[in-house]
Amino acid sequence: MTVTLGEIAAEINAELQGDPTDEIINVASLHNSAPGDLTFYVNKRYLADLEKTRASAVVLAAADAPTCPTARLVATDPYLAYAKAARFLNPATQFNPGSHPSAVLDAGADVADDCYIGANSVIGEDVVIGSGTYIGPGCIIEANAVIGSHCRLHANVTLLERVEIGARVLLHPGVVIGADGYGIANDSGRWLKIPQLGSVIIRDDVEIGANTTIDRGALENTVVENGVKIDNQVQIGHNTRVGEHTAIAGAAVVAGSVTIGKRCMIGGASAISGHIEITDDVVITGMSGVPNSIKEAGVYSSGVPITDNRTWRKNMARFRNLDELARKIARMEKQAGK
Repeated sequence: MTVTLGEIAAEINAELQGDPTDEIINVASLHNSAPGDLTFYVNKRYLADLEKTRASAVVLAAADAPTCPTARLVATDPYLAYAKAARFLNPATQFNPGSHPSAVLDAGADVADDCYIGANSVIGEDVVIGSGTYIGPGCIIEANAVIGSHCRLHANVTLLERVEIGARVLLHPGVVIGADGYGIANDSGRWLKIPQLGSVIIRDDVEIGANTTIDRGALENTVVENGVKIDNQVQIGHNTRVGEHTAIAGAAVVAGSVTIGKRCMIGGASAISGHIEITDDVVITGMSGVPNSIKEAGVYSSGVPITDNRTWRKNMARFRNLDELARKIARMEKQAGK
């Protein structure tokens, strides 16, 4: 897609310092750009790349504009402005309505006329699919599932029975929604499966990354609220509720019956224990373990940052003696008090 700098400036509400008729074809990084590209600058460590960039224009803050050798789109939040520009230059791929000859649609399915059903996809009994939705190849939509309007399911997405998907939801390849939650009871040393009788409700404007799994509830539903963004290979356990506009990074694990508030950010590879609550506006940094409820907004961290092996081994040796050291200090404080 080719647009002018003037059109981009109007779209992202930025101040243009350059020729509004210059044409932009695509977006690129600072160091790997060429004439016709748009890029952005937000981090001082890339100053040398900014000074040498060959892009036709750069999105940046006002304080950095004098350093830029080319046209400038000055914005209060350059990264957000760049994101809007990239979306403007790369709209979603259009599709022609219809069904691939190899797709299987149950006679009782209610599929809007302007949808597309891809090759080898299976649409089950009494499924409802809203207007303008794209179902990619190899998708399985089981009985009584509901998909809202203008959704996009990429290849090999699986929605099990009674799952409900809102409007404008984007599901990447391999997503599984509505598989049984991990419910088992011990019967004299053997595990007895507990039926998972709830379902999963995904609200509007949610994006879920590749190979992420969201389990159905045991009795009540698992719920993902409006605007949630979930990265690749995330596990969401049964009966969990994820609040509006929360973001969860890759490989995070959320156990069952967790309540996560609005506008939270969960770092990659974090692990959240079951049956706890996390309030609104909490940031959990990557690789954190969360065993207890978080009742106040803020930034929380755990885990040991990486260091050289020699230092790590020394620290671990000291860590093993930490309890003994604490007891010695307690005895000394008690003696000092006397």
